[in-house]
Order: sequence, then C-alpha cells, then structure tokens
Amino acid sequence: MENVQAYIESGILELYVLGEVTPDERLQVEEMAARNVEIKNEIAEIELSMEAFAQEHSVEPSEELRGKVINSLIVNLGDDRIFTKPRKHSGDEVFEDDVDNVVAMPKRNTTFYKYAFAACLTLLLVSIYGIVNLYSKLQDTNTQLTAMQLDKQKIANQVNVMDDELDIYRDTSYKILRLKGVARSPQSALTLAWSPVTKKVVLDMKSLKLPDHDKDHQYQLWALVGGKPVDMGVFDGANPDTLSVKEMKSIAAADAFAVTLEPTGGSKGPTLDQMVVMGGTK
Repeated sequence: MENVQAYIESGILELYVLGEVTPDERLQVEEMAARNVEIKNEIAEIELSMEAFAQEHSVEPSEELRGKVINSLIVNLGDDRIFTKPRKHSGDEVFEDDVDNVVAMPKRNTTFYKYAFAACLTLLLVSIYGIVNLYSKLQDTNTQLTAMQLDKQKIANQVNVMDDELDIYRDTSYKILRLKGVARSPQSALTLAWSPVTKKVVLDMKSLKLPDHDKDHQYQLWALVGGKPVDMGVFDGANPDTLSVKEMKSIAAADAFAVTLEPTGGSKGPTLDQMVVMGGTK
C-alpha cells in the first residue's frame, strides 16, 4: 500500500495525463493502473480536475474573431494583422476589449536572410574562382619546372660531352683522322678521333658532311683490319639536336676507316657502292 501511495504522490500520474511521459513510462503507468484500482481512480480524478480547471479559465472568443480565425485556416493565407484586438469607442475615450486575448505574431525579417544567402553564394563563387585560378597557376608552375628539369638535363649532357671532347684533346694517344669523300660523293667528309691505347673511337658530329638519307637508312662505320671490314656501329646524318660527339664501338687496331649507307640497323658487310667517305690511320 505504501508503494502505491508513493507512486501516486511522485507526480508521474499528472505527467501521464498531460502527455509528458516517455513511451516506457506511459506503458508502466497503464500496467500499474490495470493492476491497482487506486491508481486507476487517481488518474480519473486528475483528468476531471484538469478538465474543470480548463473550463473555469477558458476565454470565449467573439464571433468576429472566430470567423476571422476559421477563414484564415480555410484559405491558409492568414495575415497576422487580422488578429489585432478590437477597439471600442466611448465618446473621446478609446480602450481595448480585454475579452479577445490574441496577440499578433511578429513578422519574420526575410530580407536579412535573402541578403545573407546572396552574400554566402557570392563568397562561394569567389572561392571557387580562386581555387580554379590557383590550380591553373600550379599547373603552369609544374610545366615550367618540368621544362627547367629537361633543360638542366640537356645542359648536363652537353657538359659531359664537352668534358669528353676536352679529354680527347688532352689525351695524346688519340689520333685525329679526317675521312674524305670518295668518287661517288666527293663533297662528303667526316672527322673521327681514335685511340689505340684506350681503343675508343669518337665521331665529330658537328663537322659531319654527308648526304641526307631517308628514314629507312643509316650510316655505318667500318674499320678495315688486314683488309677485312669490322662493324663499328651505325649513326644518323648531321642534326642540330644531336650531340657534338658520338662514341662508336671500340677497336685496338685498324688500317683505315670507311662509312657506307646501309638499311636502318646496319648490315653484316659493307655495301661498297654506297660508300661515302674513307681514310687511312697512318
């Protein structure tokens, strides 16, 4: 009995009647009321008390206000201005009727939100433009860095080539041989450096004077050793983009050097009627 009375005095039943309880609390109250008559009767008394209180303090709106409210709800276009309190006139005095206690809701300031949205949209567009512009600049910077790296590599290669050239002039073991054009190509000429000690053979590509050839052919250098031709590798004609020197295959002894025009990739033996230059090593 004490537990039931304590449960009633806890205030949970009043909250239940007002609908201010959680689903679990509602279920608990209903189960308690089903098991205990006192709780069930207490709920009924609370409901009657609240209903009586509501009726005692209710305000009956005027017929004019009732019509305005109903019309506003029907068309769904109610204007807050229709809820202003009616006024009565008595001679020179003006006073409000205290019966209709309806207060007009304040209007929202939608202009502020419109300007705020427009400002946010503008800021977003400016940010997007800035990001795109920054990305474009980064792309240009990457392109410039790539070009600078290529130039740096090209310069490094040129420096290495110049070092090789200087080594040739410093090394007294090198022989500078000038191959002259043969009867079928008298204007042709080629200069090469050969060291019997290091066995290196280097062509001077800048002084190269050979007839132009198509993409299906290349020039091939030969060394004549005891009257037999030895393949020294292939190369293309003069080109401004080529290096100033080109190292060929190595050989320790040679009686002469010659160049013939061969199919791309070279041949096992020289095509004698395609010989353009020749020169001895003595």
